[in-house]
Amino acid sequence: MNTPKGTTVRAAGCVLWRRSPATGEPELCLIHRPKYDDWSWPKGKLKRGEDALAGALREVAEETGCRAAPGPELSTLRYLAGGRPKQVRYWAAEAVSCAFSPTDEVDRVLWLAPAAARDRLTQPHDRSLVDELLAVLHLPRAGG
Repeated sequence: MNTPKGTTVRAAGCVLWRRSPATGEPELCLIHRPKYDDWSWPKGKLKRGEDALAGALREVAEETGCRAAPGPELSTLRYLAGGRPKQVRYWAAEAVSCAFSPTDEVDRVLWLAPAAARDRLTQPHDRSLVDELLAVLHLPRAGG
C-alpha cells in the first residue's frame, strides 16, 4: 500500500509478553526483520479502514504466529521512517498460544527478560515501551 509523500504512515503493534515457562517471570517478544537487520516489536501498517487494535493483533499473528489477548494501550510512537512521518499505536498483549514459522519478513523471534529485550531493541525510541509494559503489569522496572 503506497501512502502519498508527507502523509503520516499509520501503523500498530504490540509489546507481546508471556510468563516464562521456566521461571514464571515476564518475557517480551522481539522480532528480527532480515530486510532491515533489526530487532523490534511486532507491528505493521494498518489496512485502509482497519481498526488500530485489530491491526495490531493481526500483525502480531502474522509476524510471530501468536494469538494474543490485548491489554492496556501503551504510548503512540511518532518518528520518521524513510523520511516520512510514521505513527505507531502500541498495546500490551499477552501471548495465548504461539506457533512461529520464519518468513521473508520475519526470520526469528526471541523471548527475552525485560532488561535483555531493552538492550536488544535496535531503535532507541522502542525502549521506553519496556518500562511502560512493566508499569501496566505492576512489575518492577527492568535493570539496565
